[in-house]
Amino acid sequence: MITYLTNIINIVVQLITLLVIIKVFLSYFMSPYHPLRLNLDRVVDPILRPIRNVIPPVGMLDLSPIILIVIVQILGRVINSILISTFH
Repeated sequence: MITYLTNIINIVVQLITLLVIIKVFLSYFMSPYHPLRLNLDRVVDPILRPIRNVIPPVGMLDLSPIILIVIVQILGRVINSILISTFH
């Protein structure tokens, strides 16, 4: 049971990380009005918005995707370690 939960958490963490990386990559090459980019922005931007409210862009550099990836990775590890230590 715990293995399934930790696997699901790992998949969610990897999915969020991948979506953020794809969003950043596409922002350099694709029009912001392209349907793929619009749908990706609808998924990722609500997660990035609170971080952008706290840490504004530095010139042309937006650090919020990097911070989000770090936070998601840390949260995934913390939740997995709590699950493993609690139910193991």
